[in-house]
Amino acid sequence: MPKQTFFNLPEDKKETLINAAMKEFSRVPLFEASISNIIKDAGIPRGSFYQYFEDKEDVFFYLLNENSKRDNEKFTSILREKNGDLFDSFIDFFHYMLIKFRSMENCNFFRNTFLNMNYKVENTLTQNVNADENPLSEIMGLINTEKLNITDKKELFHVLKIFMAVTFQNLIHNFAKDLPLNEAINNYTLELSFLKKGVYKDMYK
Repeated sequence: MPKQTFFNLPEDKKETLINAAMKEFSRVPLFEASISNIIKDAGIPRGSFYQYFEDKEDVFFYLLNENSKRDNEKFTSILREKNGDLFDSFIDFFHYMLIKFRSMENCNFFRNTFLNMNYKVENTLTQNVNADENPLSEIMGLINTEKLNITDKKELFHVLKIFMAVTFQNLIHNFAKDLPLNEAINNYTLELSFLKKGVYKDMYK
């Protein structure tokens, strides 16, 4: 997380630094990014950067975490609109994510993020679902479980992790292949339909 000195900055200076970081992480993935480029674009000395952040990973994961908070709020809003329907909510959320990525000025930030996914990135994008207390608690409370073949919160938690894994894999595939919007949504919907109805025929149940 950023140091307190960053949060104490005037809003315009914080925005300038954040925009410079987004520009650099949109240009190249995290491991190739340069602090020199960030401070040059932000117009600050190198020493000032280290007063605000520990390193480039610190500012990168701050940006990612802030975006994840907004996405979590959006998914929660969709879930309420869909009266807790898990499948419809994920399909709408996936569509929202695709539209957002295609329209954002810094869409390459997310392209670089998803195409260079690792455990820490995934955990940040999911708001650290493995923590004892996490934003999934609110989401789980909104899900309509009447039609789900689960017995307790532990099973619901794992169902959500499966949905998230399918969602991330489809987003990665979308960025890697530059799929048309309809094709990406159809692929995702098809995979969720298998989760909804299962892949075994009745004779094997």
